[in-house]
Parts: sequence; C-alpha cells; structure tokens
Amino acid sequence: MRKALRWLLSFVLVIGTVATAGAATAADRSADHQAATDATDSTDTTDATDIKDRILAIPGMSLVQEKPYEGYRYFVLTYTQPVDHRRPSKGTFQQRVTLLHKDTDRPTVFFTGGYNVSTNPGRSEPTRIVDGNQVSMEYRFFTPSRPQPADWSKLDIWQAASDQHRIFTALKKIYSKKWLSTGGSKGGMTATYFERFYPRDMDGVVAYVAPNDVINREDSAYDRFFERVGTKECRDRLNAVQREALLRREPLEKTYKAWADAEGATFTTIGSLDRAYEATVLDFVWGFWQYSLLADCELIPDAATASDQEIYDTVDTISGFSAYTDQGLETYTPYYYQAGTQLGSPDIEQPHLGNLSRYGYQPPRNFVPRDIPMRFNPLAMPDVDNWVRHHADRMLFVYGQNDPWGAEQFRLGQGARDSYVYVAPGANHGANVAGLVPDQQAKATARILDWAGVAPAAVQKDEAKAKPLAPFDAKLDKQKMEREQALRP
Repeated sequence: MRKALRWLLSFVLVIGTVATAGAATAADRSADHQAATDATDSTDTTDATDIKDRILAIPGMSLVQEKPYEGYRYFVLTYTQPVDHRRPSKGTFQQRVTLLHKDTDRPTVFFTGGYNVSTNPGRSEPTRIVDGNQVSMEYRFFTPSRPQPADWSKLDIWQAASDQHRIFTALKKIYSKKWLSTGGSKGGMTATYFERFYPRDMDGVVAYVAPNDVINREDSAYDRFFERVGTKECRDRLNAVQREALLRREPLEKTYKAWADAEGATFTTIGSLDRAYEATVLDFVWGFWQYSLLADCELIPDAATASDQEIYDTVDTISGFSAYTDQGLETYTPYYYQAGTQLGSPDIEQPHLGNLSRYGYQPPRNFVPRDIPMRFNPLAMPDVDNWVRHHADRMLFVYGQNDPWGAEQFRLGQGARDSYVYVAPGANHGANVAGLVPDQQAKATARILDWAGVAPAAVQKDEAKAKPLAPFDAKLDKQKMEREQALRP
C-alpha cells in the first residue's frame, strides 16, 4: 500500500522589510518598456556574437555549465549580487541562475520557485504558452546562493525582489522583447512581491497557487476550508487516521526512533523526537489536500482496522517523518526564517483531535536554529495585499479549488487593471492554466500571449482560439514525480 500511495499521491509544485515603491500606471509601464526596447533593438538584436559570449560579457555573470537541449541553449550561471542592496559596498555573494535560451527575438519569462533552482532544463507553463526564453533564479540564502557569513537580517522580500530586478536589468540589454514573471506557491508569492516593489520591470505576472497570509494571527479561512473540502466521507477518513496516529503515539514513536537511529537523524532544532512526530502527524490532512486529489482518498486505510505499520506508513507517505529532523529542516531554514519574520504561517484548529495534541501547530521559530535571531514584521504582507488590490496591472492569479494554500488568496479591488483571479475546479497545489474551465483557460492564455506581445491575429480577434505557441515537450514540460513534505508552500 505504501508503494501505491507514493506513486499515486506524488505531485510537484508546478510550478521572500517593507519598502516603498510607487505604482506604475499602465501608460507609464508601456512607455518604460518601449523606451527600453528602442534603446536595445538597434544594437543587441543584430549582434552576431554567440549568445554565451554576450551573456558572459555581463559584469558579474559567470558560467557554471552549459547543457545541450535540442532547440535551446541551456546555461547554469552565477551572478554577483550585493548582500544588501541598500549598501552594495558591504559585501557580495554568488546567486545561481539558469537560462533556457531560445532566441533574443522571443519574449522572456522570469521564473522564480522561491527555493533552490533546478539545474536541469525545464519550462514553466507561461514559457511554453509564449514559446520564449526562460530565466530562473535561485532564492537568496538557499544554498549555494548564501552569503558567507550569513547575515539573516538581509533575507527579506525587498532584498530578494532587488536580486530579481538586477538580473532583469542586466539581461534586458540582450533579451529586449517583452518579459513576464511567474512562479508557483512561494514562487508565485515571489513574483507578486517583485511586481509590488518593481512594477515597471515586467509586462505581466502569472502567479500560481500563491498564499496571501495578510494577518498572521487570523487563520479562520483555513478552518473553513477544512470543514468543506472534498467530501465528508473523505474528510472523516483522513481525520480518523490522523487521530489514530496520536492515539498510537507510543508504539509509532518507537518505529520512528528506530528509523531515526538507523538514518542518523537528529532533532536538535525542533527540540525532541516527540515534537517532530506530532508536527508530522498534524501536517497529514493538510499534506493530503495539498498534493492529492479527491479520488486518492480511496487509498487511505480504515483507521479502525489498520495496523500500526499501516498508520505509520500512511502518515509517512503523505507528511514525511524526515521533514522535521535537523537534516530535513536544514535545506528549508530560509523559508522558515521568512515565514517567521514576514510571510506568516498557518495555525489551524483541528477539533477532531480533542486533547491529543501536546504542542498544536508549532511556529516557524521552532524550525530555525536558535542562533539565528527572528522578529516578525506584521506590516509586510498587508502592504503587499493592499498594493495588489489597488494597483495590480496585468496580473493573473491561479489557484486550486482543493488546495489549502488557496484558502487565503490574493484578491483584486478598485484600481486593478487587466488582472484576474481564477480557481481550477478540483485541483490541488499543482493548479495551472490548463486546468481552468474552458472559457477561463482561453482568456488566461490569450492575456498571457498579449502581455508577451506574441498574440496571433486570430487570438486578438477571438480569445477562444488561444493556445500555447510551443508544442508539448515530454522532458521540458513534464511534472517531476516528487513532493515537498512538511507544511510549506
């Protein structure tokens, strides 16, 4: 059963200091882009120099590796960034960047995952839609893109947006056509924050499944989500397994300890194996809906008759008992730091557990080594939320109906222009444009093509004819069979 669960329930994410930034009007934005294009079209687009040499001529850009891929050039690069964009003389670090190059005459998509960047070729959905180039950025402080020594106070959404702005500014001289930014989950958040602080850079934004935790202490939207997601039968089945895992804490923790001893796993950061065990169990229901579909509920065992091993394996498959070990947390220290300083984190009620929980949903502080100071800034997310509501211009947000992270969405208000929020029915954290209902799918695809400046004449006349310009590529466009475990966007 465990093997079946891992195969059928494995999904991937298809797919962060408040600062001031004036909102650009649509006219201002178009004028800025036209000026940039006019300034570069007469020189760079006619340059016969090899694209690799042109890229490496950018000050601070270095080549790590070029990988062959038919129809593209693919480069793994590093770019020298200031640790502090407000005080650039105070040290630098090398930020990893990848570039999927098609043609300088094509639009470019700036992809941000919000975590580490993959060093293998891949296309985001907007890249395929516009048949363009793709620049992908590793988020600052995710290794190896981490300053040494690490001044964690320089890990905030403005600094990261400024990283992205410098990369765009450097590459725009070569890739002078339209630019879109995109990303999923934390990457969708990143694309949104970039737009908030540098609204004149991009010609459009496509943000997938981007959480918007405006007021960190107010998480009732999540509670309402879990009260009605899926079907009552499925919710009851999941709740029963979660409850049983806490009722059987003693024998199942023995299994956990045996695994930890064999793997050399430790629990210094979170404090104890017991805390790690409960944190994993409390993630179970959330994790199921984040990565699975309603139909997968059939694979969840009947808690009343399941053996200890079945309960353990089911929770391990969905939540991952390695997630809250020191080794599992280490890679994601930058995320938990940001969750505990700016982004916020969910704290949901689970009434079906009664008094079985000893710790409740633990705060991000528990997942970050104590020698890293943290202080939460409650103004950062309301600032972004307010900006999006009133100044969004050419922004598309896509959510999944059954994805817990979509319980608190970005919303549009008075002042937003040519911007949209769509929800893919039945979809999880892998929601995308292709999963929208037909009319919304066509509208979203048409707007992406238009923002990128490549909408065919037929699409300009009839949005229903909009479709991706590039054919599907099984290697570039496939979803990787892996999942993020623990409660992370």
